[in-house]
Amino acid sequence: MNPTLRLGLLGLAVALSACSTLESDKIDYKSAAVGSTLEVPPDLTQLSTDTRYIVPGKANSAAAYEAGRAQQAKAGINAAPNTVGDVRIERDGNGRWLVVARSPNQLWEPVRDFWLEHGFVLALDQPQLGIMETDWAENRAKIPQDVIRRTIGKVFDSLYSTGERDKFRTRLERRADGGTDIYITHRGMQEVYTNAQKDSTMWQPRPEDHELETEFLRRLMVKLGVSEEQAKAAVAAAPSASSAATVQLANVNGAQIIELHDDFDHAWRRVGLSLDRTGFTVEDRDRSQGTYFVRYVTPTDKKEPGFFGKLFGSTSNAAPPEKYRIVVHGNGGQSTVSVLKADGQPESSANVDRILRILVDDLK
Repeated sequence: MNPTLRLGLLGLAVALSACSTLESDKIDYKSAAVGSTLEVPPDLTQLSTDTRYIVPGKANSAAAYEAGRAQQAKAGINAAPNTVGDVRIERDGNGRWLVVARSPNQLWEPVRDFWLEHGFVLALDQPQLGIMETDWAENRAKIPQDVIRRTIGKVFDSLYSTGERDKFRTRLERRADGGTDIYITHRGMQEVYTNAQKDSTMWQPRPEDHELETEFLRRLMVKLGVSEEQAKAAVAAAPSASSAATVQLANVNGAQIIELHDDFDHAWRRVGLSLDRTGFTVEDRDRSQGTYFVRYVTPTDKKEPGFFGKLFGSTSNAAPPEKYRIVVHGNGGQSTVSVLKADGQPESSANVDRILRILVDDLK
């Protein structure tokens, strides 16, 4: 449909209803297209299935899962405010995550079902890597529910659009105690006019929504056996682990690095969240070595196709991905972040500068 007509119809509907409201406090996602994505870089389509990365242990049965839920409810009676049963929520600045006393293998199916139940299609489903990512989806609850929408919206649903799409990445990381850290990060796109005539549009990134991340973490707590009331109280009680640390680019022996005034634990977590939010493909990670193994696609100057062009178009002209190591090194209360070649050798290139700037901008 012509973008001017589609956006114009939405604007007309809003204008004709003086009492319409934007239900921003509700969530009702619908994927843009089943099995399709707004943006599928080549590095997301063929990831390794090397058995070295498979989480050990047996799959969790339905009976064991229900037994775990009953145990959580019982244990939650005397739990701390931000801990219920075997689930707690922690916070570090704007970032929040769940800590669950179950293995990643036990949690994978419940977390996967969680996203499907919320109307998403999974574009990436890699238990070997502990990463799943949704398709681009639209929060239909943001569309004004005026009289016109209620009357004809169900018949001509495609006429209405928020002009926004969201994608969520979930990362499950095994803890030293056998439990799991669960991170949820958001990426957003918005449709904007490209000229004064408003006869064409393009999609561009919009800032990540930390409140939306927190809301999905709260809902995931409920999925894992916590009551609605307990989950709300736990989110409200989650203390901030640290204040924002100073981040800056520096040059050491001719190599560009990031200096982060934070200890290794916080730096490792923050870099991982930044990689998730900025769309890097993390092939593997080795916390003992402070290393993330990532793929990076060099940006091109070619004009990007529109939303539906990317949905149904080809990405064969995209630049092939390149592999790098992102290394976090801690020394007391200070940490550094450097980018190395895939073989661990020093690297100095335009790509390294781009990666470091992307990370430092997100870490600030």
